[in-house]
Amino acid sequence: MFFLDEVTALAAGHRPCFECRRKDATAFAENWAQTKGSDFPYVEEMDRVLQAERLDGRSKRMHEMPVDDLPDGTFLFLNGEPHLACAVRGSHLLRWSENGYIAKTARPRGIANVLTPPSIVAVLRAGYRPRWHPSAD
Repeated sequence: MFFLDEVTALAAGHRPCFECRRKDATAFAENWAQTKGSDFPYVEEMDRVLQAERLDGRSKRMHEMPVDDLPDGTFLFLNGEPHLACAVRGSHLLRWSENGYIAKTARPRGIANVLTPPSIVAVLRAGYRPRWHPSAD
């Protein structure tokens, strides 16, 4: 699968690949273990959790979370609108498009409809740093 960047792939519930990106996948798994209070996880374990967190049947599962608590790299729908997908980066949201990030707005307050699965949000919060598309800069 190909995504705009790793941030987008994480929002879709995918983790780094141990064959293609072993160093990043290992860092991801170490942060996963830290957030779950467990040993280094098996790929199947992570994938099973992520599958349950990202899909509700055939529909994308959303998770309500306070915007203030979201780490960089978390995707959300601005104002609950699916066509307004944004990624958190510092004190701002970056509006996503299939060609890159196209606008920057101040991070709002309140509760957001988050696309990124909760386990990945926890991994990001624990310190995992995903790769961003150059347009994010």
